[in-house]
Amino acid sequence: MAERRIEDVRAEIDALDRQLVELIAQRQLRVVEAGALKQDRQAVRAPDRVEKVIGKVRALAAEVGASPEVVEQTYRAMISAFIDLELTVHDGSGASSETV
Repeated sequence: MAERRIEDVRAEIDALDRQLVELIAQRQLRVVEAGALKQDRQAVRAPDRVEKVIGKVRALAAEVGASPEVVEQTYRAMISAFIDLELTVHDGSGASSETV
């Protein structure tokens, strides 16, 4: 069996990054839509919902062999960024989903 080269591994990571960014863009569209539908800023922050999502993705991580800790940290960062975006949308001061 041929030894793997770092360049090949990096190329595979780059391809995965593209897929991840495309999925994040799809999630962003839903977040923008949700932000426009929510009644107030507390509904945007939704700490109970955040913890529910974290529990769900930790379980998914364990199911597929990913580190639950890494997945949780990643999701917490992503959710925080999306809450900021959603608050902007909710407040009506942000750009539409097409330009964000």
